[in-house]
Amino acid sequence: MRGCTAATTTSRGEGEKMKFAKLTKVALAAAVVAPMLSATVLADLKVPSMDYRTGPYAPNGIPFANGYSDYLSLLNERDGGIEGVKIVNPSCETAYNTKQGVECYEKLKDGALVFQPLSTGITYQLIPRTIVDKVPVYSMGYGRTSAANGKIFPYVFNFPATYWSQATALVQYIADQEGGMDKLKGKKIYLVHHNSAYGKEPIRTLESMAAKYGFTYRSLPVDHPGQEQKATWLQIRREKPDWVLMWGWGVMNQVAVKEAASIRFPMDHFIGVWWSGSENDVLPAGDAADGYLSGAFHAAGAGFPVHADIKKHVYGNGKGKGEIDRVGEVLYNRGMVAAMWTTEAIRNAMKIHGTKDVTGEMVRDGFETLKVDEARLAELGMKDFTYGIQITCENHEGPGKVAVQQWDAKAKKWSMVSKFYEPLRDITGPLIAEDSAAFAKENNITPRDCN
Repeated sequence: MRGCTAATTTSRGEGEKMKFAKLTKVALAAAVVAPMLSATVLADLKVPSMDYRTGPYAPNGIPFANGYSDYLSLLNERDGGIEGVKIVNPSCETAYNTKQGVECYEKLKDGALVFQPLSTGITYQLIPRTIVDKVPVYSMGYGRTSAANGKIFPYVFNFPATYWSQATALVQYIADQEGGMDKLKGKKIYLVHHNSAYGKEPIRTLESMAAKYGFTYRSLPVDHPGQEQKATWLQIRREKPDWVLMWGWGVMNQVAVKEAASIRFPMDHFIGVWWSGSENDVLPAGDAADGYLSGAFHAAGAGFPVHADIKKHVYGNGKGKGEIDRVGEVLYNRGMVAAMWTTEAIRNAMKIHGTKDVTGEMVRDGFETLKVDEARLAELGMKDFTYGIQITCENHEGPGKVAVQQWDAKAKKWSMVSKFYEPLRDITGPLIAEDSAAFAKENNITPRDCN
């Protein structure tokens, strides 16, 4: 019995040892698997899209949304994400409605790294929330122009240029056609604009320039959505301005081009903001749109290596958001370049913080120290597609350079017809300082010391 007892005791001891060994192996396996599971969690870099694929602004909202999402898909499909970390791109339909846009923001903000509202009205509403939620808003080339002052707006970025800088560039282009800035005196420059916060953005700049250079300026608002413009263009026919600028969006643009053609206003004296210079804005007018102009900060067309990669890795894998033959349209390219600068800011945040587990606050730092030079653009397949940028604490607008492109109705394409104009900082600087100071006072904000 003792022998049996001893044998039984020994078997139990060996069993316990074997059990312990198994548990140890399980624990070691769990220790190995845990980081892998953690990495899986980190694979979600949340970059939401605030789209509008419905309503009167859908023709312009859709190609931008497609370009934005396709570029994110390119990074996932070709590179495995940003530095090997996958991107998730949840979307929410705003219908270009401010209230709906704010609701989308609240719905998507948890874990989000950055928002691109694609609406000046929505951007204005989100600005106060950015500081509290510590999520950057990248209102690329739109939104509140004075947010260029990073000392007061730490979470808002509007590079590569603002509406006020664009207004000074378009007037410089007009001056070049007229023979110099001194030749603007006595000229009439009118602004046809969407009757919203967006459309009103360039007014103060144009008023300041009119006072300085002696041209006559007049504002002609067009109510949402912009389909009724007969009276506006009859006034233009009657008063015969030398040049007409347009801050339009959606269906308003194509209606304006058609109305301008109907009164025989010279298209090469009609210049739209960069949101009024897409294929959607001119094709409905046919040959009558030939010669129409608009602002631009990037090229049109699909002749760049990045487009070839999108067609191969995104559309070739059945992941494209739109139609492959629309890759390269102006607003598609606009969404694509917005996604490029956004993802470069995320990449920069990973670098400066030494982690791939970045937060919205870290991505804000990535935006504020972002540098994408010509060499980097070439690496990204965008050589000569746009210009290099460098953002600082003080300057969230960047270079502010704007060129002018022109529509060739016969060839059905846009081409650059001017140099990139430097903004007139003597005009925009005081306006930005005044407006941002007023915002700081209203919201009890102490400007940051960027030194």
